[in-house]
Amino acid sequence: MTDWAVLGRDGDRARIFVLRGPHVLNEGTAPDPATALAQIDPVPRNIFRIGECYSEPLPTQLVPHADHGLAGLTQETPPDVIDGWVRLLLIGLSQVRTNWDGVAWVVRGELSHWIHLSAGEAVSCQSFLTPQLITMLGGAFPPCETAISDTISRPERLAAHLRAAQVAGNAAALSGSLLGAEMAAARPYWLGQSVSLIAPEPRASGYVAALTTLGVTPSVFDPDMLIAPALSALWGSLANGATPTDN
Repeated sequence: MTDWAVLGRDGDRARIFVLRGPHVLNEGTAPDPATALAQIDPVPRNIFRIGECYSEPLPTQLVPHADHGLAGLTQETPPDVIDGWVRLLLIGLSQVRTNWDGVAWVVRGELSHWIHLSAGEAVSCQSFLTPQLITMLGGAFPPCETAISDTISRPERLAAHLRAAQVAGNAAALSGSLLGAEMAAARPYWLGQSVSLIAPEPRASGYVAALTTLGVTPSVFDPDMLIAPALSALWGSLANGATPTDN
């Protein structure tokens, strides 16, 4: 069985996985793809690239049929872009939660994404700058649950809530107010839905608290735990059709 590799950018780092069939043999992390490749010896001839091809419009199947790589996702209304690595995590989720329809809330880096999944497809999405804003304004975790509730109830008061938290030196209230605003705007994605949260600790607990405030109990997944099932699904697709392109 010929070895192959998956290469892509996970936030501010590049990651590479060397596989034999669906099984991971080796992996590496580096600041950029070229350095990640240099860590692997020998480099497999076939490289499957994440996010280095034209994005696919929603709705679309999560697992691709193309051999050249895993594209990101785009949406025309409202305008949005989901990168290829997030799509990889969604594929992993679809393998762990088979025959599941619901909403994935993916918190990664400076963005959070709400993505409606159904019958193996990504149907629609809404993304937010909340993680970036929390960092820029000096927020802290865990978020203040009172601030979450107050801003969900009165999202038009967000700017005033942020100023009050700033004056009081309450970093947890800053985070809670921003999360409350996101919860209010994302209401169609969590109201009456089954929600899967994909986020690393320690922040995942704060996001669970935000949903719990709304009476929603999400299933929680660490992003790294979804990679192996996602890679196995990619191999299954490739084994039934094309093979990765040559390096």
